Amino acid sequence: MIAGSLAEAAQRLRDGGEPFVHATVVRAQHPTSVHAGDTALVHPDGTIDGFVGGVCAQESVRAHAARVLETGEPLLLRIVPEPEPAPEGVVVAHNPCLSGGAFDVFLEPWLPPPRMVVAGRTPIARALAALARASGWEVEEGGQPRPGDRAAVVASHGEREEEALEQALRAGVPYVALVASRRRGEAVRASLGVPEAERARVRVPAGLDIGARTPTEVALSILAQIVAERAPREAPAVHEEAHCCHGH
Repeated sequence: MIAGSLAEAAQRLRDGGEPFVHATVVRAQHPTSVHAGDTALVHPDGTIDGFVGGVCAQESVRAHAARVLETGEPLLLRIVPEPEPAPEGVVVAHNPCLSGGAFDVFLEPWLPPPRMVVAGRTPIARALAALARASGWEVEEGGQPRPGDRAAVVASHGEREEEALEQALRAGVPYVALVASRRRGEAVRASLGVPEAERARVRVPAGLDIGARTPTEVALSILAQIVAERAPREAPAVHEEAHCCHGH
């Protein structure tokens, strides 16, 4: 459990939508400088607030915290001075510069909800916003796309479509889609004032071909396409040797 000033820091990060990893020592085998219950916050840049071991241990914690932020999945990390087999469900880091003890650290990520911009006031736009929110997304209806957004869907039936699509493409949003027939959508895409490579990123028509008829079904097909096109997650290695020479 995070307590005191670390709890306040964690809350500030959540309020600001900044990702971090909560690291907690759950078992310590002496001699080691940490104790069960020691805790820290690990930031994406590797900064550690709190204490979960000395310099050597921090290198292993940083490396695996980065993986936890990438995968979004927590893990139990065992840091040991000598190589040993990895028990089921545990990732082992061999860190030869430890002082002889070993300890386990539970790494739990906190990630802000993915953000989607939905442009338009149509039934499909409303259905998509409702379905995305129910699926854990932060939805901005009619707002400006910004770097870090995961998706932007234009469902405005002709109203300021080009402007909304260009804004999303220039912001680097990975999934950009237009709700339109293929013929009209291709014409809109061709008219965009961005390089051809960027125009090609616009999904037209939006969504997977599932035979959708109602606004809710179309919204479901769009959300399914977004999920299907996310980059696959990589599982962390089960054993890793740390290269470090100072501290413990």
